[in-house]
Amino acid sequence: MIVAHNLIKQFRWSGKIIKALDDVSFGVNAGEVFGLLGPNGAGKTTTLRIVMGLLKPDSGFAEVGGQRAGPESPAVRAHIGMVSTNDGVYPWLTAREMLLYFADLYSVPLDLAKRRLRELTDKLELSAFIDQRCCTLSTGQKQRVILARGLMHDPPVMLLDEPTRGLDVVGSQTVFEFIAHLKEMGKAVLLSTHRLDEAERVCDRFGLLHRGHLMYTGSLEEIRQATGQRHLASMFLTMMRDSELRTEDSTCSPA
Repeated sequence: MIVAHNLIKQFRWSGKIIKALDDVSFGVNAGEVFGLLGPNGAGKTTTLRIVMGLLKPDSGFAEVGGQRAGPESPAVRAHIGMVSTNDGVYPWLTAREMLLYFADLYSVPLDLAKRRLRELTDKLELSAFIDQRCCTLSTGQKQRVILARGLMHDPPVMLLDEPTRGLDVVGSQTVFEFIAHLKEMGKAVLLSTHRLDEAERVCDRFGLLHRGHLMYTGSLEEIRQATGQRHLASMFLTMMRDSELRTEDSTCSPA
């Protein structure tokens, strides 16, 4: 459902060229959660923006459901649901009004939108506050509304960018249950996070990203064999060490 093929992306900042992504490739199947893991600045959000078609790579391409993603192909975004830590809610709309509004933006017929709203209200336990204005909701309640918003048009692909940042234990558990629900529905889920403990809990496969390089990909057991480490935190230390060695080698001799 999701394919990233040899993605390269550079940015110019203060007169310098910064390579955000350097030949990044991976795939995500339907019914699978793929964790794109890395520290801040590793290139995770850049990757998600390219997959959504909001950002054009300098080289390579991303596909969603067999369709090439890019700023010139907005139809791809209709197949994607997005949940980000930066997402907000419209404070003066009720949760119900906001969810129906976003369904309308995706051209979901009203009868179908109301049915999906009932299903998501039950699944995410929104009924206690579905008719409250969003400005009155707690952080956890707003997060549930944002999760529901991503599914109002029933996309086959979900992108989750640091979805538990700023949430307490209860709020984080809601996100975990949401991800499990996405798997049951057969969605392809791309999860970007630096929370290694959470990723180990919910992901089927992983891509370890550092300074734009995808250092390791595979299941937890496959990466354990590749790194010689048992836990993701130890794998990250190994990854960062290997990345530094690779950088030193590239400066000492031609590739």
